[in-house]
Amino acid sequence: MSQQGPILVVSTAKRPSFAATLDVASLFPVVESGWTDAARAVEQVQPAAVLAETSGTNAAGLAELAMRVAARQPYLPLIAIDPQNPVPDNVIPFFQSQVFQSQVPNAQQGGSDRLAARLRAALRVRSLHATVMRRLVPATPMALSHIDPARDATVLLIGRGGAYPALSVSLGERTGVVGALSIEAAAKHLNVRDIDGIVLGEGFSLRVVDAFLTVLTEDARFRNLPVVVAAGDLAPAYDLPNLEIVSGDAVQVAAVGLPLIRQHAFEAHLSRTLKAIDADGLIDARTGLLTPEAFERDFASAIYQTQQRGGGLSVARFAFDLGHPRAQFDGARIISRLMRQMDFGTAQDDGSVVVVFAEADLKSAHAIARRLSSVMRHTSHGQRDARSEPTVTVATLLPNDSAKSLRSRLQEDAQRAAS
Repeated sequence: MSQQGPILVVSTAKRPSFAATLDVASLFPVVESGWTDAARAVEQVQPAAVLAETSGTNAAGLAELAMRVAARQPYLPLIAIDPQNPVPDNVIPFFQSQVFQSQVPNAQQGGSDRLAARLRAALRVRSLHATVMRRLVPATPMALSHIDPARDATVLLIGRGGAYPALSVSLGERTGVVGALSIEAAAKHLNVRDIDGIVLGEGFSLRVVDAFLTVLTEDARFRNLPVVVAAGDLAPAYDLPNLEIVSGDAVQVAAVGLPLIRQHAFEAHLSRTLKAIDADGLIDARTGLLTPEAFERDFASAIYQTQQRGGGLSVARFAFDLGHPRAQFDGARIISRLMRQMDFGTAQDDGSVVVVFAEADLKSAHAIARRLSSVMRHTSHGQRDARSEPTVTVATLLPNDSAKSLRSRLQEDAQRAAS
C-alpha cells in the first residue's frame, strides 16, 4: 500500500512520544503542528492521516479539527491518542497507556507496534475510498458521514453475566446487534453474517478469550475487525490492529467501539461499491444483491432458458416486518452471502427480498429457503426475535409460466400466508 501524503501529528508541546513509532514503522514524512494551527495545517499539508495527542486539549478543539477533517476527500483518518472524553463520530480512538497486567502466551505484537498497525488499517480504507472515487462514473460524493451505524453496521456482542444486557442496550441504541452467549455461537455468526465489529463482554476465562483472539488473528477474514474486549486482565498484544481493551461501563465500551465499527462499515460499503462498479452497476452496493432492473432482466432470461432446455426453477419471497427496517437489510445481506452462486435475488420496495433458485424443484427450494431464514433469527440477547424472522413463500416454474405469471402466483401465495 502506497502512502498518499504526509502524516500530520498534532500536539500541545514538544514532539509526542508516539511520533517515534511512526519513524520506526517507516510511516513518513511526518509533519508536526500545534493545536492552534491544526485546522490550517490540514488544508496546507494535505495529509494522508492525522494523529492528535489529546491529553492537553479540550473537547471543542478536537471537535473543530474533526469537522475540518470530515470535509476532506478521500477519507482522512483522524486518530486521537488517549482521549479522555468521548470522541466525535469520525475520530478513531487509540489508547497507548493500557496497563499490561498479564503476558499473553500467543502475543504477536507489542504495544509500540499497535499504533502503526491501527494507522495502516485506516490508510487502507483511505486507499480503497480513493480507488472507488476514481472509478465512479459519474463521480458521486461518498463519505464516512453517509454511513449510519444504526442503519449500516452490525456488531457481534459476545458475553454472559450482569453486564451483558447493559452492553446490549448501549450498543443497540447506535447500531445493529447480533448476540451470542457462547464463543461457539459467535463463530457461527462470523461465518454466515457480515459483521462490522466484535464486543467481547464478561463470562469467559482468560484462556478462552486468548484462544478466541488468537483465532481471529490467524484468519485473514477477521483480522481487521474492530474488537473491543470489555472484561479481563488482558494485554492488547495480538496482531489485531483494531483491538482495544476497555475497563469501563457499557457506555464507555460503546463510545470506544463505535468509531472503529463505523469505519469498518464504510470500508465494507466501499468494497461492495467496487464490486457493483465491476458488475457495471447491476449490483446494489448496500445489499450485495442485484438491482431491481437487473433482477427483472435476469429473471426473464432464466425462465426462458429453463423452458428451452428443461430443468427446474423456483422463486422464494422473504417478507420482512416493515416496522423493523433493519430486518430486510440484514436479511438481504445474509441471502447475498449464503445463497448458491447460481442463484440471484433483489430487495424490493415493499420490504421483501425475492430470490431465484436455479435448478431447484419446489422441495429443494423450500429446504434452501428454510436454511436461509433460520440464519436470520437473532436478537441482541441471543434469543429468537420474531421481528427478524421473514414470512417465506415459494413457487416453482410451471410449463406455461411467464415471469409475470410466476411472480403473480408467488405474490398471491404471500398474501394468503400473511392473512
